[in-house]
Amino acid sequence: QLQFVESGGALVQPGGSLRLSCAASGFTFSCYAMRWYRQAPGKERELVASITGAGGSTNYLDSVKGRFTVSKDNAKNTLYLQMNSLKPEDTAVYYCSTYYYNNRYWGQGTQVTVSS
Repeated sequence: QLQFVESGGALVQPGGSLRLSCAASGFTFSCYAMRWYRQAPGKERELVASITGAGGSTNYLDSVKGRFTVSKDNAKNTLYLQMNSLKPEDTAVYYCSTYYYNNRYWGQGTQVTVSS
């Protein structure tokens, strides 16, 4: 059964950094593109970053370009999101996700709060 477990969310001051992790199981992780989404209170879920199966290509939401870096360790079946220069508007629940056999799967999410 396909599963994701996110971790790494926390309360951090503006300008700080966090690294989110998403441990995956139940499928051949190296063969699938992965995405990070986020959802702030009262807002729709938005795509933050994506990475190809082999990790060779990435894409980012314009507002996080230059601050966030997505990566995956296929040997560890783990997806990462390094977040630097965090801003209050980055506050949200962050989810990892993949599209597998015509279904999108989600982790449980991890809360990131950027506040002084």
